[in-house]
Amino acid sequence: MKLGVFTVLFAEKSFEEMLDHVKEAGLHAVEIGTGGYPGNNHCDLDGLLESEEARQRYMEKVKERGLIISAFSCHGNPISPDKEFAASSNDTLLKTIRLASLMGVPVVNAFSGTAGDHEGAKYPNWPVTAWPNEYGDVLKWQWEEKLIPYWKEVGLFAKEHNVKIGLELHGGFLVHTPYTLLKLRQETCDAIGANLDPSHLWWQGIDPVAAIKILAKENAIHHFHAKDTYIDQENVNMYGLTDMQPYGEIRTRAWTFRSVGCGHSLKEWSDMMSALRIHGYDHVVSIEHEDPIMSINEGFKRAVDNLKSVLIEERVSGMWWV
Repeated sequence: MKLGVFTVLFAEKSFEEMLDHVKEAGLHAVEIGTGGYPGNNHCDLDGLLESEEARQRYMEKVKERGLIISAFSCHGNPISPDKEFAASSNDTLLKTIRLASLMGVPVVNAFSGTAGDHEGAKYPNWPVTAWPNEYGDVLKWQWEEKLIPYWKEVGLFAKEHNVKIGLELHGGFLVHTPYTLLKLRQETCDAIGANLDPSHLWWQGIDPVAAIKILAKENAIHHFHAKDTYIDQENVNMYGLTDMQPYGEIRTRAWTFRSVGCGHSLKEWSDMMSALRIHGYDHVVSIEHEDPIMSINEGFKRAVDNLKSVLIEERVSGMWWV
């Protein structure tokens, strides 16, 4: 496995400055935002699509520093009831798939999206309980009328372009657990898989190692994000895990994103790296930094140092002891 970073963290740096910074940190991969929520500071999506020469220059800058692009990322909501945002998310996603295909980037990361509760809805609706029964009716409609038809079409488009889709299992979107990912994959195609981020699993009460085993059985882990979560049990007792306080309310929130090793032990991170290796994942572990009490530089450095101590980089040469 290789260690990388989701480069939206360094949006204030130029493309080449960012690449130099990543190389100096001893990393081997970059995950680059192409639009949507992550923005596109390091990727002129339309310009690169239009010019083979521009694509070649872009990749040369990456390769001459000994780096690879692990994924392009364009998280949005392509099934949003906000028609303008849905159209923009869809347009960016399809363009990103085309660009990934042209540039040999294996994965495009995204969100599954969340629909409204009917055709005339104004806002997305994320049902999280089975009763009253109306919630189940909404969820059924969202999956059958919006989610499955959309990803059937886009999954086929990605497969035709030899690109995998890594859906982040993120609360607030219809695909947010191993079950919902595998359900959508079954209803669409195997181009659809997970961009597995343990930070979103922990606050849902899901063991990341167990999730790795579940998804790996179906060869459904396409990419991996390295971000931690601190669970404050006293605050959970007050607000529950579906805490709606703003992320800035750190003292009272039930959970908070943290840099790797600041929410869970390195033993737990080591167990995840081992599970990934044992179950066949050999791509990139991509650092995502959203720690509200650490600067970008300090949080990034903490994640790099901690992951370097547990990442399994080399292939096994043989069991020399038996």
